[in-house]
Amino acid sequence: MIENMELVRMESSEAGTFGALRLDGRVFCLTLEPPDRGNAVGLSCIPAGRYQCRRVKSPRFGDTFEVAGVPGRTHILFHRGNVSADTSGCVLLGSRFGVVGGIRGILESGRAFVAFMERCAGQDRFELTIRDTGGEGVWTPSA
Repeated sequence: MIENMELVRMESSEAGTFGALRLDGRVFCLTLEPPDRGNAVGLSCIPAGRYQCRRVKSPRFGDTFEVAGVPGRTHILFHRGNVSADTSGCVLLGSRFGVVGGIRGILESGRAFVAFMERCAGQDRFELTIRDTGGEGVWTPSA
């Protein structure tokens, strides 16, 4: 059972908001959300804070978790995806940073999402803390 889940944001740019998901104090996977656009529905990352997450069955993404209690927003899910265009305000999960079709993103999303759901087996709810580190910069892939 997960006692503590934290999304720590490391970078924000027009390519998206990049972070790491920590479970019980250990980095589990990487995250990607849209850029910060003032909590605009379908366009923005989630504001920093504490949220309750609950297991849901999405018609599009199947068994997953929804981030509940975000002011003015609903249907914010954890799901697969590689670049900011793959999300409408949700949290994408991946195993490493990379470039997809010339666009910065996260890779091995399917693998990371399956591992996340396996780690959450038997849980219907958890609390998520989202924290901004204040890091703004441009990430460049290593050669």
